Amino acid sequence: MGDAKKTHVRYLILLMLFLVTTINYADRATIAIAGSSMQKDLGIDAVTLGYVFSAFGWAYVIGQIPGGWLLDRFGSKRVYAAGIFIWSLFTLLQGFVGMMPVAWAVVTLFVLRFMVGFAEAPSFPGNARIVAAWFPTAERGTASAIFNSAQYFATALFAPLMGWIVYAHGWEHVFVVMGVFGILFAGVWMKTIYNPKEHPRISAAEIEHIASNGGLVDMDQTKKSDGGPKWNYIAQLLTNRMMIGVYLGQYCINGITYFFLTWFPVYLVQERGMTILKAGFIASLPAIMGFVGGVLGGVISDWLLRRGHSLTLARKLPIIGGLLLSTSMVLCNYVSAEWMVVGFMTLAFFGKGLGALGWAVVSDTSPKQIAGLSGGLFNTFGNIASITTPIVIGYIISATGSFKWALVYVGANALVAVFSYLFIVGRIQRVVLKDENGLAINDQASPTLAT
Repeated sequence: MGDAKKTHVRYLILLMLFLVTTINYADRATIAIAGSSMQKDLGIDAVTLGYVFSAFGWAYVIGQIPGGWLLDRFGSKRVYAAGIFIWSLFTLLQGFVGMMPVAWAVVTLFVLRFMVGFAEAPSFPGNARIVAAWFPTAERGTASAIFNSAQYFATALFAPLMGWIVYAHGWEHVFVVMGVFGILFAGVWMKTIYNPKEHPRISAAEIEHIASNGGLVDMDQTKKSDGGPKWNYIAQLLTNRMMIGVYLGQYCINGITYFFLTWFPVYLVQERGMTILKAGFIASLPAIMGFVGGVLGGVISDWLLRRGHSLTLARKLPIIGGLLLSTSMVLCNYVSAEWMVVGFMTLAFFGKGLGALGWAVVSDTSPKQIAGLSGGLFNTFGNIASITTPIVIGYIISATGSFKWALVYVGANALVAVFSYLFIVGRIQRVVLKDENGLAINDQASPTLAT
């Protein structure tokens, strides 16, 4: 550990979180880019495609609490590295389902997508855990926004590339390329990620800066000695009104996310008549502004904190404002020009990015004792939308023959999330757990909220 001067190793850690989340979301988006061509080759209808899209979500939701427990029990580095390798392997294997008879291909594709979702389950709780350990409270909003904005960067970077691969070589090759890329990155992760006190390049001054300003620098070290989290703490989180509001809000926000990750490229091809190559490039434009909005939301939130505003105002203002902007996608139902469709979708994605501060709220509110489990619970509720959104939209398209009511459904999700943050969440503070005798368990010198 270098002590000569104050280092900034936490920014390298943030870069790694950004890169791994980019790969994470690119692997989720492979099925969306390949979806239209795959649907044609395999002869499946919109409802069946909706269920295939949802396969990821079923496993992702089921794996959240076990994944959070693994993070708390064994630490972020090893659990996350295993997840990267496994989800990348199952992504690669999806490239070979076209060799099977159609009935078996659909079943196998569902199973492989299910396994990708299960392996990715610890990823965002792991991100929140690492941010909580490496970043002071006043930097946490920006840090969380940056890793979360990688979902938009992934679309902006990989959607054109994957669209070209499908157009030039066939949909199967998308899965092979992304799978190999992720497997290689798992090795990079193992060489780069450490706990704050164990990093060979960090200075004592940086550790002191992080620890004295709210960073949980000893998070993984303490977990090695206490046998992991106590499961009865889940009930305390589930009966906390603030957390219920946060969970509902995240479910609705993810409803918007999974429209863009699953049906949006299909919308551009089937509803707007674009080629898959053009759709790949067009899909990147809203994603670029989603990335800008995602980073900007965190910067605004932390700027408000530094200006002396409350944590509640600093987090809620970008969230509510951004979600109101997201409802603009409904206006696509009333225009025909492609540039106007792209414009409204871009505005909606920018707003969604601006309001995607849920993981910062989790880092602000999670008890140190169960930071991974708390993030897993949050992501469980949020990603129920990864199951319901693709399926509901599939049924809407099947019943109506168009995407018009599907866009209304996604826009309504944004309004429900606004309601949740305005009227249910209340004041944002750290949750304090209670022991078996009903006494508060000391966490750290930070804003607190007894459950």
